[in-house]
Amino acid sequence: MAEHPRGYLVLASQRSGSTLLVESLRATGAAGEPQEFFQYLPSTSLAPQPREWFADVTDESILRLLAPLRPGTVDTETSTEWRDRILRAGRTPNGVWGGKLMWNQTPLLVNRAAGLPDRSGTDLHSAIRDVLGDNIVFIHVFRPDVVSQAVSFWRAVQTQVWRGRAEPDADAKAEYHAGGIAHLVRILRDQEQGWAKWFADNGIDPIEVSYPVLAKQPTETIARVLDAIGLDRELAPPPALERQADQRSDGWVDRYRAEAATEGLPL
Repeated sequence: MAEHPRGYLVLASQRSGSTLLVESLRATGAAGEPQEFFQYLPSTSLAPQPREWFADVTDESILRLLAPLRPGTVDTETSTEWRDRILRAGRTPNGVWGGKLMWNQTPLLVNRAAGLPDRSGTDLHSAIRDVLGDNIVFIHVFRPDVVSQAVSFWRAVQTQVWRGRAEPDADAKAEYHAGGIAHLVRILRDQEQGWAKWFADNGIDPIEVSYPVLAKQPTETIARVLDAIGLDRELAPPPALERQADQRSDGWVDRYRAEAATEGLPL
């Protein structure tokens, strides 16, 4: 084991398999308490709500399937209080810190870090360093099949269940909609392009974790990450979550691909 375990930040897009990764790391009891610390909007103190993912959509056949917005409350934490809380909440007693960041959350992180008295710059890399320090391992989780990812996202924004399975009654109300899925395909592709450009521009070579590999070889994949952060690979647990996709998801994926071929929808 390395003498000085390192912190890590999982970089991903929604429904990429990042939750399976971080919950498996959390289950070790030694690899931080990884959460999606940077998702909360200062105006509401809430994560983006279903309709906020479709803010520029006017198609009522899509919007009628999404819950109305909740008002929330304005976040009054100072940037220093925010950083201190995140550092406390994400750390296990051995000093390892863990967290997760989606590309759409990067402006929130940069804006929050801008209020720190000891900030070193105004770009994303500086913001991460100012909040988390220098000894951070970057782990990029991605899902090559973006259509399956978008279908999973589309079901989740309708049921508002982001891990585990939705109750049958709630899931039964979720409807297939090619336009809703297409909108999310574009968002997810934009996010992955954002990460790719950021890695290239900053000379960052993250640990790459593909969802198909993680799903098929979860223990070995977690062991590889534990190696990188200086922890014993033998801590790698059995899978922490079950696969959420089912025959209904697979059917929507097939249907969308067929319609994309004839209607020019994004893949």
